[in-house]
Amino acid sequence: MNFDLTEEQELLQETVRQFASNVCTSTRRRAIFDDKDGHDTELWRGLLELGLGAIAVPDEFGGAGLELLDLALAAEVLGAEAVPGPFLGHSLAGLAILHAGSDAQKKTWLPKLASGERLGTIAFAEGDGRWQPEDWTLAGGATLEGVKAHVPFGAQADLFVVGTRGGRLALCERSASGLVVEPLPGIDRTRRIAELSLANTPCELMPGGPESVMRVRDAALVLLAADAFGGASKLVDLSVDYAKARQQFGVTIGSFQGLKHQLAAMAVEVEPARGLYWYAAYAFDHVPAEAERSAALAKSHLTQVYMQIARDAVEAHGGIGYTWECDVQIYFKRAMFDRAFLGTPGAHRERAAALAGW
Repeated sequence: MNFDLTEEQELLQETVRQFASNVCTSTRRRAIFDDKDGHDTELWRGLLELGLGAIAVPDEFGGAGLELLDLALAAEVLGAEAVPGPFLGHSLAGLAILHAGSDAQKKTWLPKLASGERLGTIAFAEGDGRWQPEDWTLAGGATLEGVKAHVPFGAQADLFVVGTRGGRLALCERSASGLVVEPLPGIDRTRRIAELSLANTPCELMPGGPESVMRVRDAALVLLAADAFGGASKLVDLSVDYAKARQQFGVTIGSFQGLKHQLAAMAVEVEPARGLYWYAAYAFDHVPAEAERSAALAKSHLTQVYMQIARDAVEAHGGIGYTWECDVQIYFKRAMFDRAFLGTPGAHRERAAALAGW
C-alpha cells in the first residue's frame, strides 16, 4: 500500500510553490501586509488561474473535482510561503454550498466561485468565542438579524455563508439590504477579518442540515492544520538558514550546541505531524466515521505546534526575530490566527476526547 502523494499531487504543490516563489516575493508580501486593504487582486487572480478556486468543485460546475486532501496540499504551500489572500474563506464557501446547498444554489454559485467571478467567505463566529455550529444563536429565516465576527476577507467578499441557530447555513449577497461589513484590526495582516452586521437582511436558506454543516467545519479544521504544517516547516528552514549565516565570536551560531539541539527539536516536532492532516483530509472523503475526530486532532495538535515553533524561531533569530523587518513576525501572526480561528487547541482536544468516548 502506498501512503505517499501521487505524482499529480506533488505537481500541484510544486506548481503553487513555484508561483508563490516567483510572484509573492518577500517584498510583495510585506507591501500587502502593510497595506490598508490587504487584498492584492492581481495575486488572487494568479492563484485562481492556477485553479486553486476550483480544486474541490465538481467538474460539472467548472471545477477540477478533486478531494479535500488536494485542497489541503495547496493550503500547506500557501502557509509555507505566507501567501496573503482569501483562499481559506473562499474555499470554505464553496465547500459549504457543495455539501449543504440545494441543486439550484450549486448551479448558481459554484461556477462563479470556481472561476473567481465572485469572492465567497464564511461567517461562522459569534461573540464570546462561539465558533461551533451547536453554539450559534443567530436565528435563521427569510431574513437575518444579528452580528457575525472574524469573517475572513469580509470587506471584499461578494457572497457570505452565514451560520445560524441549530447548525444551519444561509446565503447572503453583498448587495442585500441591511448588510454592513466593518473591517476588524486582526493580528494576521495576510488574512484580514471583518465584522458582519445583518439588519433584517434577506437571505437564502441552505437545505443541508447540521451533519452537512459539521462536514464544512471539519474541512475548515483540516485546512487550518495544513496551513499550520506549512508555516511551521518553513520556520524550521528559515531558522536553520539563519543559524548557518549568522556569525558571532567569529563562528556561525549554528555551531553552538545549544542552538543545534533547539533546531533539531523543532524539526522533530514538525515533520511527524504531517500525517495528522494528511489522514484527516483523507478521512473526510473516505472514512467518514473517523473524519470529525481526525480533523479535531489535526487542528488541535498542528496549530499548537506551529505556535511553539514560531516562538522557537524568534529565539533562534535572536534580537532580529522580534522586529517588523524580519519575516518571522509574519509567520508568528499567522500561527496565532491558525490557533484561534474556529476554536483553540484545547477546545478541539476536548471534542476529540468526547468523540472517542473518553
